[in-house]
Amino acid sequence: MRTTIRGVLAALALLPALALGAPAASAAPPSPTATASGTAAPATKAGTSFLTAVNLSPGQDADVAVSTGDYLYWAFGASEGQTPTVNLSVNLAPAGDRHGPQTWTVEVFDGLRRRQSCTAGTQNATGDQSATSLTLSCTLREVRTWAEPWSGDPLPGTYYVRLSVTDAPQPDLGLAATAHLHVAAKGNADNAQPEGGTLKAPLVPPVGGGASTAKAAAPVAEKEHWYTGWFSGWNSRWYWTIGGGFLAALAGVLGYHLTRHPRGRRPGHYGAVPPQGSHQHGSYAERP
Repeated sequence: MRTTIRGVLAALALLPALALGAPAASAAPPSPTATASGTAAPATKAGTSFLTAVNLSPGQDADVAVSTGDYLYWAFGASEGQTPTVNLSVNLAPAGDRHGPQTWTVEVFDGLRRRQSCTAGTQNATGDQSATSLTLSCTLREVRTWAEPWSGDPLPGTYYVRLSVTDAPQPDLGLAATAHLHVAAKGNADNAQPEGGTLKAPLVPPVGGGASTAKAAAPVAEKEHWYTGWFSGWNSRWYWTIGGGFLAALAGVLGYHLTRHPRGRRPGHYGAVPPQGSHQHGSYAERP
């Protein structure tokens, strides 16, 4: 029993010496998602749909081995005032394995799966059979803090990048290729212009390189006549009403005299009216 206790005490006494003589422990290995510069390491995967899209952190790129013909999806976030730009480079399969030209396309969608238009960049790139790589890009509009319900303006939130092959020979589908994705954004919240904000620069540059423009000429007064006041002002409607009534009455009287038949006369083609006097009554008296 005493021997055991002595052994334990001897071992405890040697612990400080071992700690001083032992080499320093190596630091923990860096995280696989971080580089020496502190930025996130490139992603090595891509999703095959909107639901499985690989999320990219700010400043993180993607280097992915792809199969020709597959749909590839990535997701990134954008805030108000930013103008995102998506850059893609595709290293095609060896020329000896391909059978014709290939066309690759990049598209960007917002969180509601609405396809966003590109203001700059090459969305569709075609490479012939001897081409080794293709370059695609898409610059979105500035992300806004508000939008009309009927518009498709880009709003803050998640955006999806889709890379696909739109045209390729059938035997080339499935060939191995690689894709590199980089998302850049310029601007920030201070650059956003809310509704009713002021312009940072004039839409139309000033005429004459900043020289003051000539003063506007004074309007030319209209020439007046003696009858000008009759047809202007509050009393003009009375003149028109009285004049119109008089002309209407005159037209009615003239129309009546022109269309009625003269009294006591009949048109000549009917002949004269036979007399109706005492001769007719006498003839009845002479009869037996």
